[in-house]
Amino acid sequence: MKERRRSWANLYAWQLSRSGDAPLFRQIYQQLRSAILSQDLRPGTKLPSTRQLAAQLKVSRSAVVSAYEQLLAEGYASGKVGSGSYVSSDLPEPVEGNSPKRGKRSAAAARLDAPLSKDFLDVTAQDEERPFNLGRTLVDARTTALWRKSSARVFRLLGQDHFGYSDPRGLPSLRKVICEYLRAARAVRCEPEQIVVTAGTQHAIDLVIRVLHQGDLQAWIEDPGYALTRHALIAAGVKARAIPVDASGIDVAAGIKSAPKARAVFVTPSHQFPTGVVLSMARRLELLNWAREAKAWIVEDDYASEFRYGGRALASLQGLDEGERVIYVGTLNKALFPGLRLGYAVVPSALLKPFITARYLTDRQPSSLAQAVVADFIEEGHFAAHLRRMRLQYKDQRDALVAALRERLDGDITVDPPDQGMHLVAHLRRGLKDVAIERAGRERGVIVRAMSKLYVDASPRSALLMGFSGYPRQMMPPAVERLVKAMRS
Repeated sequence: MKERRRSWANLYAWQLSRSGDAPLFRQIYQQLRSAILSQDLRPGTKLPSTRQLAAQLKVSRSAVVSAYEQLLAEGYASGKVGSGSYVSSDLPEPVEGNSPKRGKRSAAAARLDAPLSKDFLDVTAQDEERPFNLGRTLVDARTTALWRKSSARVFRLLGQDHFGYSDPRGLPSLRKVICEYLRAARAVRCEPEQIVVTAGTQHAIDLVIRVLHQGDLQAWIEDPGYALTRHALIAAGVKARAIPVDASGIDVAAGIKSAPKARAVFVTPSHQFPTGVVLSMARRLELLNWAREAKAWIVEDDYASEFRYGGRALASLQGLDEGERVIYVGTLNKALFPGLRLGYAVVPSALLKPFITARYLTDRQPSSLAQAVVADFIEEGHFAAHLRRMRLQYKDQRDALVAALRERLDGDITVDPPDQGMHLVAHLRRGLKDVAIERAGRERGVIVRAMSKLYVDASPRSALLMGFSGYPRQMMPPAVERLVKAMRS
């Protein structure tokens, strides 16, 4: 037995780095802890003496003593006076029995991932800078200079709001200017007290699900639609019922027929994602009537509403709602830049208290510094001016992309300039597979999204989603050339 105890330390594959960032005692502690958890060192096994192990590893004895002291303090080992240190005998058997070995996945992890794995949008690709990725924005030199001024003013004053926890809804100054903006620009009916500042649309959707998901919740989603909303619902255990979208938007009658017990619907009425169609007035009224009669909730995702290139901005669905059944969700991340991480929800009075509670429990409050900068930027009139300039710039980029596509791929694609938004849809001629082109495009330096992946039950159409907002017009022709090569490959 004595020989076996000595042999463990001699045979164990110690990996100590004298030049690493971690102190030696920490490295020794971590490797001993790993050996205990993996049961290379079983409960009751006597550990080598500190002197013996220090000599073997050619380190100071104090490093080994410190490692042993940490193991003793955390209960991985126990000491016996006059006998030495032993692996604790009361550890679970086996310690890592509920954890998968490296390279293997537990059944629980597999179950959690199952609803997310099929056709899941690769979120790690969202930071791709290559054209024509979605969700990217630009700011001009004017916006950059004014943003710096607002930031400098906020940091110079550094008011008391930043030295304690504040209202989980957000700073009153920001909620006030958001409310005024939504009333004027989107015809939203709201008061500052109804505004809840979020980290963006996805955060708002998560809060909505937390508030509404009580019992066996069913919800309508658009088909095709925004994949992350669908996956968020599925991950939360909500029964997401895919309702077809046609030229007039979501088919309300089909929803009532296929999922009459649904008590929520998630829609993008002003610019349906991904198709770009606008929910017709007849459908809007039909949807509001259904929500009122069924006591259901409508979640209006009004993403990219700031960027409309033909005519006046469309009024929100929420502005038509007389019964307070619409939860209106918007974002500043697309209006300014995604790194800002600020959005908002306009919450009906009946849901306001639980919504604020959910906001508080999940994230306490949004960054007061970021809020203060945005509030100052809007109050000074810079936000409205920024949007006017970006509309012109994005329209120019959209037109440049459409022209390049029509010139180089006429006959293979059909594309119409969208009146709103930050991406366009290029429909492919019969026989061309959008999934294959997406893969080939990535290999050649362009990011296009296969629209067929966004369908659930409806018959998919083969088309490419192409973002134009984040790329100057001079990038469009060479990027389209790479897409041409990808399609021909």
